[in-house]
Amino acid sequence: MYGFDNETFLSVLHGAVDNIETIGKVLDQAEKKGYKNVFLIGTGGTYSMLSPLSYLLKTNSTLEWYYDIAAEFVKAKPKKLTEKSLMITASLSGDTKETVEAAEYAASVGAQVIAFVGSEDSPLGRAATYPIANAASNDNLVEEIHIQLFALGAMLMKRNGDFEQCDRFLENLKRMPEVLLKVREQNDERALAFAEKHKDTKFHMFVGAGNTWGETYCFAMCVLEEMQWIPTKSIHAAEFFHGTIEMTEKDMSFVLIKGEDETRPLVDRVENFVKQHSEYVEVFDTKDYALEGIDEDMRKFVAPMVTSTQLERVSAHFEHVRNHSLDIRRYYRTVEY
Repeated sequence: MYGFDNETFLSVLHGAVDNIETIGKVLDQAEKKGYKNVFLIGTGGTYSMLSPLSYLLKTNSTLEWYYDIAAEFVKAKPKKLTEKSLMITASLSGDTKETVEAAEYAASVGAQVIAFVGSEDSPLGRAATYPIANAASNDNLVEEIHIQLFALGAMLMKRNGDFEQCDRFLENLKRMPEVLLKVREQNDERALAFAEKHKDTKFHMFVGAGNTWGETYCFAMCVLEEMQWIPTKSIHAAEFFHGTIEMTEKDMSFVLIKGEDETRPLVDRVENFVKQHSEYVEVFDTKDYALEGIDEDMRKFVAPMVTSTQLERVSAHFEHVRNHSLDIRRYYRTVEY
């Protein structure tokens, strides 16, 4: 596969699996001090990666939690953030300015901070109470972060008296490296066809919902806009019919991201409409994959990782067919702003 190494992928994801035990020990330490609420704080890609965790908590737990963008979190200074708060964040580089500032602010009020980083010896690693490190790269970052975030979320819920499936869910997470490798292999040809078809498309509309909404948002902004400079709008399926519907044209590119949770009918509704009014509708559906080894009732929980794996192949092939490196930036981290 273009731009992909099997051994590296499996090594990174197994590193995330190995961290599950560490995450449990970190929560043991956090419980000794005590916490009453949880803040999920990120920037850009990591903000979107926390979205599936927020959905998991929303639909399976009574735990008090908040989900916010790092820069706004620092400016707003939420009153619920206290010395009895637990902040969860992530940054592969460990030096994302806004995320580091958020961790430092949370620590300044006495909150405990768990940070998933590429290296503990980084600004975010040093700012966190509990840095958890695993080496990764952009083509495997999302999946390895999700394995760790989902494990953390499951254990948080279990300690709160929720999510009786926790132990079985963790066992399913441990099988995900090989499962996701197979998804990448199965989706590669389809992803190449999509990239070739849309290499010159000037605008895309990405639609998603539920626990795959974060992946929808992330791919539109962090890949197509940041890495490929293609104007793209991400719209939540529940909001599509309240304004964006009027943007529908015969030549409008719609990309629908479908998972397997309770919100799937919301995306189905958009799909039914746009297929009547546009000639360019693509659907990336996690149900297209067997996910051998994953329990049937666990499929909806791991869907965001499957979606990320599907879309990573698209980004790799876009890089190739458009002759536009995923690493080039005109402004981000290159000029003052």
